[in-house]
Amino acid sequence: MASYVTKEGLEKMKAELEQLETVERPKITMQIAEARDKGDLSENAEYDAAKEAQGMLEMRISKLKDVISTSKIIDESQLDTSKVSILTTVRLKNNATNLEQVFTLVPDNESDLKTGRISVNTPIAKGLLGKVIGETANIVLPNGNKLSFEVLEITL
Repeated sequence: MASYVTKEGLEKMKAELEQLETVERPKITMQIAEARDKGDLSENAEYDAAKEAQGMLEMRISKLKDVISTSKIIDESQLDTSKVSILTTVRLKNNATNLEQVFTLVPDNESDLKTGRISVNTPIAKGLLGKVIGETANIVLPNGNKLSFEVLEITL
């Protein structure tokens, strides 16, 4: 299954993969060799910790390679701003508080709540997808709370 990413998101993953393969992997290999040189492996906590770290690193490398190989870059020029969709920025009015909020809907691996970038797979984003300006999105959160937002503006 393809995962959709922005060009920047794909470059970030490639840079992380490069770092893991060229810096972190050799570092862990050296830690394992040093621990092995200390003798009895059956009671060597350093060796066990290094082997566990190596396993975690290899899993991360494998996952990144898989995501990178199946990623499709989202072409922003093809996006429709008449309705809320991935990579659109939406200005909302919270109907309960009358406060405005701005969110950009992004792929999972690019979400960052501090900068207002939320994953398209969050309950809020799912409730907003497909809405048009002036429409109200009534969203039920996993904890049972209900939110109601009016879509004020949709931009890229």
